Amino acid sequence: MSTPAAPAPAPAPATAECQLIQGRPIAQRIQADLKTEIEQLRAQNVALKLVAVMVGENAGSTVYVNQQRKLADSMGIAYELMQLPGTSTEADVIQVVERLNADPAVTGVILQQPMPQQIAIRNIIEKLNPAKDAEGMHPNSLGHVLMGDAHVAPCTASAVMEILAAQGMNLYGKEVVIVGHSDIVGKPLTLMMLNKFGTTTTCHIATSQAHKLQDHLATAEVVVVAVGVARLIKGEWLRPGTVLIDVGINKVGDQIVGDADFESCKLKCAAITPVPGGVGPLTNTMLMKNLVALARAAHH
Repeated sequence: MSTPAAPAPAPAPATAECQLIQGRPIAQRIQADLKTEIEQLRAQNVALKLVAVMVGENAGSTVYVNQQRKLADSMGIAYELMQLPGTSTEADVIQVVERLNADPAVTGVILQQPMPQQIAIRNIIEKLNPAKDAEGMHPNSLGHVLMGDAHVAPCTASAVMEILAAQGMNLYGKEVVIVGHSDIVGKPLTLMMLNKFGTTTTCHIATSQAHKLQDHLATAEVVVVAVGVARLIKGEWLRPGTVLIDVGINKVGDQIVGDADFESCKLKCAAITPVPGGVGPLTNTMLMKNLVALARAAHH
């Protein structure tokens, strides 16, 4: 019987030449600003309430729900979880969403994913009132992202933009490569980068299969990777001085690692987000920022 391999060591801190971008301090600054806004709304008799809809049991969703509740509590936001049986039909979930749409006490709704196979999440999202779309995933919300005038946007994509803004990054004319084209990160992020005049390329599985991913990365000044493939991006693929935002969260043995190979990438990067601790701490904060924006819009 072979001896199991020892787990790889935890990522070492970035070198002096490479800045490690920690998400928590950025999240805390945003939360402090949001608390001030929430107090101003409360002074106008506006109370905030976020409702999460979860269908069935999912360990990952339960973790997210607990994190959301804890953050909401700390910010003076009422939080309610509506957990439906795993056997619920699409019609059952739509009925719940329509009830929340009609409830004036509900500021925003988040649909916890994944949902069971019998439920098409897009059909549920389309039934949600855009004025209560706390995730920024309704077609109406995404249309405003396209137009560049959104007051809510998908949370993880927004988290990436907040990190770059905190770095003082001017995207105007920068070569930006986004690896991943999901509805919740890659696609909206491409639009958000374009709105900041980044010269934006979106890569995906077909780019990799065509053996062209390395060619695109070689010219990139800013790289965002969000594909869910552990340590996909290698340092030797990057140009020196790259800013790399790693959205990936992957479990490898006992470790949580990103979509970039941290150890080799930090040798090439001017700045890099760690996993965990980079984008993750900001995602739920952006959910609360969306909620405050919805409350402001509803009582403007």
